[in-house]
Amino acid sequence: MNILITGINGFVGSNFTEKWKESHVLYGLDINQTPKNGVKAIYSWEQLAEIPETDAIVHLAGKAHDTKNRSKAAEYFAVNTGLTQKIFDYFLQSSARKFIFFSSVKAAANSVLGDVLTEEVAPAPVGPYGKSKIRAEGFILRAEKQDPRVKDKKIYILRPCMIHGPGNKGNLNLLYNVVSKGIPWPLGAFDNRRSFCSIDNMAFVVEQLIVRDDIPSGIYQVCDDEALSTNELIQLINESLGKKTRIWKLPKSFMTGAAGICGALHLPLNKERLRKLTENYVVSNEKIKSALGIEKMPISAHEGIKKTLESFLMRYSQ
Repeated sequence: MNILITGINGFVGSNFTEKWKESHVLYGLDINQTPKNGVKAIYSWEQLAEIPETDAIVHLAGKAHDTKNRSKAAEYFAVNTGLTQKIFDYFLQSSARKFIFFSSVKAAANSVLGDVLTEEVAPAPVGPYGKSKIRAEGFILRAEKQDPRVKDKKIYILRPCMIHGPGNKGNLNLLYNVVSKGIPWPLGAFDNRRSFCSIDNMAFVVEQLIVRDDIPSGIYQVCDDEALSTNELIQLINESLGKKTRIWKLPKSFMTGAAGICGALHLPLNKERLRKLTENYVVSNEKIKSALGIEKMPISAHEGIKKTLESFLMRYSQ
């Protein structure tokens, strides 16, 4: 297949390139046009008219969630909404038959009410990141209903939870750095569970959407089959480092009070960060598995995390 990947130089785009370069013809769209092994050509956003016809467009380009809250809201909407509108308009006038947009579970819910998040939830994003993603989704869904050019095309909106794998630089990487220093984990009393998404499972899902014609258009959440607790993550990180796991189960009330004091002093731990570290955020992947006709994702959550941790170990040992 001929595939156009926007944001091809990012973490997800780079992993897709490595996995697909032997079996598909890849083109890129990115602010950085440095030649990339396995990619025929990378174009700028001003060169849309020069891109050869492709079979599918995978739209990854976007502004990631700024955990330090330094980004202005307008930046999220300019990139996450504006660029999505631009590439979707290009898709409608092109011969490409499939469009895959990477949204986020944060477009649906900042926190999960109940046991598990499903696609049926009424979206209630909090903050400019989630709101810019849901606005982009809305633009696509309106066009899908109203624009006659959508005929005979398939459109997929994916809402992945935190994707991890080689080259990952997100919160899992930060947690790894803390644990690798031998610092005891003080939040053991918070036995929370969160869903993650291995890049291997993500690449599998997206490739199936591209090569198969029997999967209905729609909104799909993507994640590993099993949710993991932060305590399990700490243990897996220590195992990968060959270190003894040190988890302190300090009283929740004490840690909540400490987070308030640390926040007032502008230290790394504050109430918002404590909430993110200790809340439950379990996501269902039953809809996408049903559409694909599979019972399980290719690799388990534990296998995926171990592969990511092995890549961290290789990176930091060089």
